[in-house]
Amino acid sequence: MCRTDQTMPEPGEGNDVDATDAVFTSLLEDSAEELYEQAPCGYLSTLMDGTIAKINTTLLDWLGLDRSQVVGRMRFTDLLTVGGKLYYETHFAPLLQMKGEVRGIAMEVKSAAARMPVLVTSKVKTSERGEPLLIRTTVFDARDRRAYETELLRGRKAAEEARRQAEADQARLQEALAVLQQSLLPGQLPVIPGLEAGSYYHTASPDLLGGDFYDLFPLGGDQWGFFLGDVCGKGLQAAAVTSLARYTLRAAALHDADPVTVLTTLNTVLHERYASGEGRYCTVIFGVLQPNDSHVDVHLASGGHPSALIQRADGSAEYLPTPDGLLVGVLPKAPFTAARARLLPGDTLLLYTDGLTEARTGPGQELYGEDALRTFTAAQPPAGAQALVTALSELLTSFGDGLNDDTALLALGVPASLTTPRVNT
Repeated sequence: MCRTDQTMPEPGEGNDVDATDAVFTSLLEDSAEELYEQAPCGYLSTLMDGTIAKINTTLLDWLGLDRSQVVGRMRFTDLLTVGGKLYYETHFAPLLQMKGEVRGIAMEVKSAAARMPVLVTSKVKTSERGEPLLIRTTVFDARDRRAYETELLRGRKAAEEARRQAEADQARLQEALAVLQQSLLPGQLPVIPGLEAGSYYHTASPDLLGGDFYDLFPLGGDQWGFFLGDVCGKGLQAAAVTSLARYTLRAAALHDADPVTVLTTLNTVLHERYASGEGRYCTVIFGVLQPNDSHVDVHLASGGHPSALIQRADGSAEYLPTPDGLLVGVLPKAPFTAARARLLPGDTLLLYTDGLTEARTGPGQELYGEDALRTFTAAQPPAGAQALVTALSELLTSFGDGLNDDTALLALGVPASLTTPRVNT
């Protein structure tokens, strides 16, 4: 293929250049005076005292004035509203005198229709010797900008009001949830002769109902029932299961207080209620206390719940094993593990939910675990149920963000003297 040294123009290229040149030529026919008078912004020149010496048609049209009314007869401040005039005299003019130029100042002029928002820029023209001669000013129409700013402000106010409303709704919701949460727990533990009781409930989130629960109540005679459990899940559904579990355990215990029998009844009720839909289940320990002259006998059973821990008066701590107990409500028939213990003066039985042992601790965010709990308990002086609950509540606080689940504590202890029973919640 042959090529020439000169590049040939593309088809139509020459015609396009000619047309463009013609357009530019027609635009350049505008005179400087026409460009000044019909500019898309206002122009004016004033003497140093503000007397208007020159003004373009655009600004005159905005103001609704004739040139004869303005030139040599009015000052720039006469075009401004009262607020604009005050601002010009106290801020604008001093800045212009010091700097020689002021840019983009928002003001209002008295237009033919109403107040008109504008942006004003002024610059001092000086002689060759630096003497000020006159002030040249441009005035830009800011009505669209003002409308945008007004709409933006309206939107900001609406967003702020929505935020305040959301915060108020959130506060009301949290208050309602707190009341509902408290309704699932005993308002006050009963006073039991020869026994001290303490409890604590930590809520991981004020926005969600937890499923942890506990209670201590009379069975008749000199026996007392107690339980502590943890419903799977959170929210209203978990709260419904919690309420059902609490009342079922109480009712079943009054009919037959054997711990295994009570858990079996609860298992049947939960399984029958939720078998047709989404399964609901819980872990729970139920037990019976039998106070005596010099000790308290404990008979309990567990359904998949972490083992109870006993703090002894000699400073040791040991778990009360309840292995192989199945979650309550999973199967129509489930095995539950029973255990017995004797609490002597100075001994305390501790029940807790897994929010405590599953808290994340340390730089590696390891699970706190049962071994750490036993070590911590053994390190506490055997000063009774409430003292142990207080120490554990402080431990829970120390976990900070590592504690991401609700945690319930129930401690039942025999006072060292057996003379003054105490109860704290």
